[in-house]
Amino acid sequence: WSQLLLSWENWWGFDMPFFISSLPPCIIRLDLLYECAKIKLPKKTARRYPAYELYLYGEGNYAEENKNLLLTGIPVLFLPGNAGSYKQVRSLGSIALRKAEDVDFKYHFNFFSVNFNEELVALYGGSLQRQTKFVHECIKVILKLYRDREFAPSSVAIVGHSMGGLVARALLTLKNFKPELVNLLITQATPHVAPVMPLDRYLTDFYTAVNNHWILKAQDLRNLTTLSVAGGFRDYQVRSGLAFLPRLSQHDSALSVVSSAVPRAWASTDHLSIITEDPKKRMSVLNHHFVRHPAKMFEENPEVFTDLTGAFMWITVKGSKWTYSVYNDSDGKYFAFPLASHRKSYSHVYCENSMAMFSNDFSSFFLFLFSSLFKVVMLKLLDYPSLSHIVIQVPPAAGNKYTLGCEFFKEDSRTVQLPVTHLFSFGLSSSKILLNSTGLFYNVQLQHFNQIYQAFKIYIESHCQSLKERKPSVYRLHIPWSYEDSITVAKVPSLTEISAKLHIAQPHDDSSLPELNIYSSPDCQYEVILKTSLLQVLGQIVRFHAGAFPVYIVSNILLTYGGQLSTLRSTGNFSLELVRTAKPYKVEPLISIVVFLQGFNWFREIWESLSLPEVDAAVLSSQDAWFPLVSLILFLFGTGIAYWSEVFFSTSLRLFSSLWLTLIRPTELQKDKLITPRRLCGMISLALVSWTTCGAFAVLIIYLQYLFKVLKETSQNSSTHTIKAQSSVDSIPEATQSLSNSKILAEAVNSLKMHITILNLFTWIVLLNLPSFIYLLKNLRYNVRLDPDPCRSTAIILVCILEILMNSSTSEVKSSKLLKIAAKVQLPLSVAMLAFGRMHLYRVPHFVTFSLLLHVLCCFV
Repeated sequence: WSQLLLSWENWWGFDMPFFISSLPPCIIRLDLLYECAKIKLPKKTARRYPAYELYLYGEGNYAEENKNLLLTGIPVLFLPGNAGSYKQVRSLGSIALRKAEDVDFKYHFNFFSVNFNEELVALYGGSLQRQTKFVHECIKVILKLYRDREFAPSSVAIVGHSMGGLVARALLTLKNFKPELVNLLITQATPHVAPVMPLDRYLTDFYTAVNNHWILKAQDLRNLTTLSVAGGFRDYQVRSGLAFLPRLSQHDSALSVVSSAVPRAWASTDHLSIITEDPKKRMSVLNHHFVRHPAKMFEENPEVFTDLTGAFMWITVKGSKWTYSVYNDSDGKYFAFPLASHRKSYSHVYCENSMAMFSNDFSSFFLFLFSSLFKVVMLKLLDYPSLSHIVIQVPPAAGNKYTLGCEFFKEDSRTVQLPVTHLFSFGLSSSKILLNSTGLFYNVQLQHFNQIYQAFKIYIESHCQSLKERKPSVYRLHIPWSYEDSITVAKVPSLTEISAKLHIAQPHDDSSLPELNIYSSPDCQYEVILKTSLLQVLGQIVRFHAGAFPVYIVSNILLTYGGQLSTLRSTGNFSLELVRTAKPYKVEPLISIVVFLQGFNWFREIWESLSLPEVDAAVLSSQDAWFPLVSLILFLFGTGIAYWSEVFFSTSLRLFSSLWLTLIRPTELQKDKLITPRRLCGMISLALVSWTTCGAFAVLIIYLQYLFKVLKETSQNSSTHTIKAQSSVDSIPEATQSLSNSKILAEAVNSLKMHITILNLFTWIVLLNLPSFIYLLKNLRYNVRLDPDPCRSTAIILVCILEILMNSSTSEVKSSKLLKIAAKVQLPLSVAMLAFGRMHLYRVPHFVTFSLLLHVLCCFV
């Protein structure tokens, strides 16, 4: 049923990944049971990869025929993505089988699928290399199944969803992999540029190796045709900008598109042409279906001329404008437009229709705008100097009603430019243009719209002179450098709102302009109003930089932590210290200065000589995904989240401590040495847990232990406050005698506030390391030890630090000689975290570990 719902959405044209489910509901065969037959792997491969499997998809009679693996089709391998199932191949396999039935099985596909045990490879990169090597083994196994065929295939086509597409690209990095084993690669919603959440170095290193190989070896990969389809703005997990293949690789054999720019996404491609051995032909097929999106199937050498054999009436149209409406007409007609009289005055001819067919193969130029009922074609007359006439064939319209229209026009008269409003206009100002429509088409070019942080609301208001029934207007927002299209259909008259924003910034070598194409109604007036949308600007910042939020939150907590350390003799309240210390101007200017200086060779040489990594802001700037105000906005977001997370954390602790008091009478906490034999044994035990299983597991255990200790302290302090209040009421002399106890209580309260800050800081470290522990749990039946482990060494250090800190108090720290250094060092640590952690989240625990280590040293020195 989930497949049925997804297919229903695809049928009606919603923005869904069409490679995952592409069956229209009228084709779904619920009477056929599908099955995935497990392919037996060589013993060595099965022993090396016990968690992975290879399956062959089948259903009905097709599945029965292939039980003996006597395959005669074309091999296609499906690779699922993060937490994806091998059963997702059903959509591809079933629609391919239906298409094969349509052509009497003259050709068909055999769909294989890999079971990756639904691993979380988008959050833990330690298994990506293992998955890649297993896919290589699967390809060799698949091709062996065909070796007894007369024309055995020598390569497979791969369809990869999400991270499966990256694994497919990584095949080319294997030393013993032969590139000719794969000739076609199609990826859907695959983050090719960078990981969505870079939580460990194995993930970022894998990306670096794959992208560098594809850039450096681009010439060697020309025989591999690659198509990347992004999900559009509805894909909230992988933004479309990440799904574009690296620009320097495979100039003429790779294509990246956004699914919203493929109006016929619910239809299948031309299967026969797409598996050809000729890479140029494969590329032309992909361009035919995913870029030009015409109204006919692909033909390698289409007929330029078509015989008009129908016994229809011929009508010559001499005017520059022509409209023809027909309803239930039993006679067909040919309308001929002589071009000789129009070439001097006009540059283009534009035609639109609802159901008619253009002759002379002009259907190759069709642009589908709204389903398959509204098609347009526009020709530049200079491109066809030998053409004497354009002929439109109108077939008999028995029971049908449709309208055709054509016009000749000069390009300059239908093209207007509209400058977009400035980012800092905040939607208070607007840019307007008025179009008094006398034709069928207008092109509004949007000037200075080229950056990802720009976002606008475009309002199109239409007014018509007469109230007679009119065809709807179609508005198409076209971004030329990334195949981004959004199409809106509106009634006339109406007020239509269109969102305008980008998936990727305009390349520096591209001078094209975004266009708003208006397919209009004659005698109507169109007013186009453009305003900056502040909410959508913030939405773009969140879309492109939400992964950096943990860095900014932890940075704010570190600054507050330093403020509390410097004011240990006062209250050290988190909220007050956050307001006092979390200042963007303390952090951002230093990073901006470094980024500026890295533009000079001498500074870059010094920087590289110190073996320092490149500043993340510089990398983002080179990708046109960064501007100065972004960091300020993210910093303010981080401040707000840090504040409210502390409020939530403190409130939750008070709530649970109250519950604790009602259930258990708290005992007085005994002050003890920081390091005892019992605690030393605890450190060693958790270190062994980290070494033998997973570092994140040990971190989680010490976190829960710390949380429990703080909860007990909160309950004990609450109980002490109650006793103190009762004693002050009962006896004044006793209250006087308890003055020293009040100082002890104040010391305990300050220590508790410091513990809450440390626990708040450590919570984010646990969250960043948790994915590797979840990965271990999912694979526990195969291995109890995570290998490789991204946080094993860090976990051992953190276990020792937290075991000491949870038993410490502010009294040991106040007199420390290192206290001032520990307080001051939080600022440079915060700066370094923002400089090197935005694109490498796995570095955040290292900075926090160093900060907590200084606190531990203050307890002893």
